[in-house]
Amino acid sequence: MYAVIETGGKQYQVSVGDVVFVEKLPVEAEQTITFDKVIAVGGESTKVGTPYVEGATVTAKVVKNGKAKKITVFTYKPKKGSKTKQGHRQPYTQVQIEAINA
Repeated sequence: MYAVIETGGKQYQVSVGDVVFVEKLPVEAEQTITFDKVIAVGGESTKVGTPYVEGATVTAKVVKNGKAKKITVFTYKPKKGSKTKQGHRQPYTQVQIEAINA
């Protein structure tokens, strides 16, 4: 059984036991979170919501919060002597899917 959930403006296809990196959530580590924006539930038969499946939830446990590797953002304008160098680390929340309730 799988489900398609929406969180942080992105969609993820998850199954029980999957570990997923999602946009940072306001939840501490080792706590449980419930995703109620379930777009589709699949298995023997597929249910697709309009826009969400009614009564369907996905329960997950937060493994940890952290930051991704640093990326370098470098912009410049040729022949103008203008350049900017910045670094960025995107925050994330790592969750483990525990149950899909359809």
